[in-house]
Amino acid sequence: MNVKTTVTLSDEDLRFAEELVEAGRFPSVSDVIGEGLARLRLEESGEDDPVAGMADEIRRRMELPRDQFLPWDGEVIAKRIKERLAQKRGE
Repeated sequence: MNVKTTVTLSDEDLRFAEELVEAGRFPSVSDVIGEGLARLRLEESGEDDPVAGMADEIRRRMELPRDQFLPWDGEVIAKRIKERLAQKRGE
């Protein structure tokens, strides 16, 4: 169920939201706000974000000396990420 409410945005925030709509990334300013709330809800819930896990893994690997870079194997990487997420969830 949707509930209509009024929010106050700074000129800068409104301009940014309107730019996202104009760029076709969102159908409306309301959807921009909704996405922001959904992301905050996910962050607050402590649930793991698989994309953030991938970003962390990439950052970790980029800190290695080049001769220690791991070969790219998408299936292996996906398996490792799934295992780490399962560990964090206590599965």
